[in-house]
Amino acid sequence: MKAILGRKMGMTEVFAEDGTMYPVTVVEVLPNIVTQVKTLEKHGYVAVQVGYEELKASRANKCEVGIAKKANTVPHQVHAELRGDEMAGYQLGDAITADLFKKGDVVDVVGTGKGHGFSGVIKRWNQKIGPKGHGSGYHRGQGSFANNGRYNHGVMPGKHMSGHYGNESVTLLNLYVVDVNTEKNYILIKGGIPGTKKAIVTIRSAVKDVKNPKVIKNLLVRKASDVAEVISEVAPVEEVAVAEAAKVE
Repeated sequence: MKAILGRKMGMTEVFAEDGTMYPVTVVEVLPNIVTQVKTLEKHGYVAVQVGYEELKASRANKCEVGIAKKANTVPHQVHAELRGDEMAGYQLGDAITADLFKKGDVVDVVGTGKGHGFSGVIKRWNQKIGPKGHGSGYHRGQGSFANNGRYNHGVMPGKHMSGHYGNESVTLLNLYVVDVNTEKNYILIKGGIPGTKKAIVTIRSAVKDVKNPKVIKNLLVRKASDVAEVISEVAPVEEVAVAEAAKVE
């Protein structure tokens, strides 16, 4: 298994030679710098710790500075462990780039779903709304809490109730890589993926077999302007300021 960190930027569409349109999610994949190597002998499992997106040294704490110094690199905003046998070959300071995957690969995407705050059972558990006419006073309640004598001293575990909805780890299985661009550092994944815009996601090899894998046809026409527009949102503030100054001149 292999894996890499990326940032969800938004969605667009691409076209194949026969005119087939693929809705895709644009994932910005900057080089993942290996900041620590986990070995079976020392740690009991195989993994690499990677850093994603550079962080100013003045904004890094002592721990982040120390980790970066050992790897002979700069501090990073995000650190995460990527497990898998195929990750064992990387050494301290190596860069894992978007070409780790190729077009047509089947992958899983792990992210944190959108948070919906405190929600009722209608929204959280897709329960039915009660009758709204004929004097009914029950519209969006949670239903009966009766346990039929099985658990009279409390509410049975697993009862669908109101509460915090969303903001949980979500994994989508068997998604297809439509395109990989190492020059602009992005991967296009067919369909939607978990998380809000600009959320960090993990792209990994699929853990389940695909019986009839789809063939991603060669892309002939792509809305390059759309993809560029989505990618441009990750431009550093300094670059944007320079560009705006040039326009004024």
